[in-house]
Amino acid sequence: MSSTTAQPAPAGDLTKGHKKVIFASSLGTVFEWYDFYLYGSLAVIIAKQFFSGVNETTGMIFALLAFAAGFFVRPFGAAFFGSLGDRIGRKYTFLVTILIMGISTFLVGVLPNYASIGIAAPVILIVLRLAQGLAMGGEYGGAATYVAEHAPPGKRGLYTAFIQTTATLGLFLSLAVILACRLTLGTEAFEDWGWRIPFLGSIVLLGVSVWIRLQLAESPLFQQMKAEGKGSKQPFRDSLKGGNLKLMLLVLFGATAGQAVVWYGGQFYALFFLQSMIKVDPTVSYLLIAGALLLATPFFLFFGWLSDKIGRKKIIMAGCLLAAITYFPIFKGITHYANPAIEEARTSSPAVVIADPATCSFQFDPVGIRKFTSSCDMATAALTKAGVPHDIQPGPAGALAQVQVGGNTVVSYEAAGLGKDEVKAKAGEFGAALKAALTSAGYPEKADTARINIPMTLFLLWVLVIYVTMVYGPIAAFLVELFPTRIRYTSMSLPYHIGNGWFGGFLPAISFALVAGTGNLYYGLWYPIGIALMTLVIGTLFLRETRNVDITQ
Repeated sequence: MSSTTAQPAPAGDLTKGHKKVIFASSLGTVFEWYDFYLYGSLAVIIAKQFFSGVNETTGMIFALLAFAAGFFVRPFGAAFFGSLGDRIGRKYTFLVTILIMGISTFLVGVLPNYASIGIAAPVILIVLRLAQGLAMGGEYGGAATYVAEHAPPGKRGLYTAFIQTTATLGLFLSLAVILACRLTLGTEAFEDWGWRIPFLGSIVLLGVSVWIRLQLAESPLFQQMKAEGKGSKQPFRDSLKGGNLKLMLLVLFGATAGQAVVWYGGQFYALFFLQSMIKVDPTVSYLLIAGALLLATPFFLFFGWLSDKIGRKKIIMAGCLLAAITYFPIFKGITHYANPAIEEARTSSPAVVIADPATCSFQFDPVGIRKFTSSCDMATAALTKAGVPHDIQPGPAGALAQVQVGGNTVVSYEAAGLGKDEVKAKAGEFGAALKAALTSAGYPEKADTARINIPMTLFLLWVLVIYVTMVYGPIAAFLVELFPTRIRYTSMSLPYHIGNGWFGGFLPAISFALVAGTGNLYYGLWYPIGIALMTLVIGTLFLRETRNVDITQ
């Protein structure tokens, strides 16, 4: 089988070989993101298929694990596959990662559901999700390193920016395939068995990706390093030594953590905010986010190109700064233009929770172990899930929490010590009374689509994604240029996936907990703002500019 080798060339040259390297690396990564996003896009259906029949507590834990597992294990995949890539080569390692991702996704499509094999179904599903997360942890570093090591001087930012567009394109592809299947089969058939088709179809994408990547040769810098006997026998251990460990920590806190929260904040938290906080119709929300992504995607390439001209660090830091200083007005603007009725009700009939402060918890539990059962927790969680901003005022010690809205008062309930049926009954009574009070006070159950100012909402979402392109477009080149060839794959992958898998992946859960704990719909923004400011300070003070460095060492 023939293979294409694209040697670094003078700045400005873009050979056929370079185009093939970019296309093959990017296409494979698009398909991996497609596989990764299918879980999120079909989460409701997957829950019905694999978690039905499990008791409530176990089902909640499994659901949370299935959602979080892929994010949690990404750093471990980065450590394992990064080390492998620094020892045996970039090409063969990301061939392995795409095989794991594709096969795991295909197996979900043939996995029997809970009704067929019982508890084994969700257990196997989580195992497959873990395999996906491990593979994704190895894929990104391999693709970015491979492209950067082929890039001519002065073009690394632009070339690696193509890799940065793949997450967005993968999301588009998954949504397009799901929508096509749903429209073709109908909702009932799709939810019964048709949901498997997008997973099964990934085997075709896998075959195309593997075939294309087999045409490629190994990175020229890796080949040169091996020929000179300069490779590392234990890349993971060497990455954790002295100065390199310090640099990795600086990269984590001074680059990838801030990049991650801006990336997740501008896309996934924005979607979560639209749907869960201000109750915009899901279809409208998806279309708005998709429109913003479509309009902003070319800016990944623009900022990658610009970083070749003026530097990577200043663009990334500027994106963190702009996000930190404008998130509050932008998200308040989204509320104003997407669901103005919330603002109107808040002004005329503010909602207030009066509760014993000792009973109000910080409701963050990513692994589903703790239970929040106090009357204060029941009240604040219900209001937050309803998208109702509220204040929390101290009440008498030991008294049940009360919700005052307009001229009505609704008494909450204690769920501790109650059986499942009792909790369900209490929740139903409280929920019905609270809904009646909120409705009479003018709080909308969902946003009125006819009142949404589509152009302004879309514009604000587009600005959020522009920040995403600023921090994400140049980051691959920045990371590649910071570390030596012999341990580059490992050293860049670890801080990237810890930043994105942990700091970014848990952003919705942390921000929701902050909102529930305060009643302020925007209080959750303090988490991404705080992390972005941390990155701005550390990155500005302690990380060097890299655009003109020699990466052949």
